[in-house]
Amino acid sequence: MNNTKTALRNEVRQLAKEAFYLNLISGYGDGPDTNEYQIVYQGKPKHFRLEDARVILSNLLKQSGKLPISV
Repeated sequence: MNNTKTALRNEVRQLAKEAFYLNLISGYGDGPDTNEYQIVYQGKPKHFRLEDARVILSNLLKQSGKLPISV
């Protein structure tokens, strides 16, 4: 995995962690593919491309009014 993909995965992991602690999602983790991330939202686990996961998590945090400063 290259540095760009590693940085993106780390960013998604941080966003997911914040969303989880704010009870916006009920779970998260690495997907079966290195380009995927799993998010459990409304009780349903789904796998997303890393880029899509970042957008989804950022939007959830924005809608909650809890968007981290780092994003």
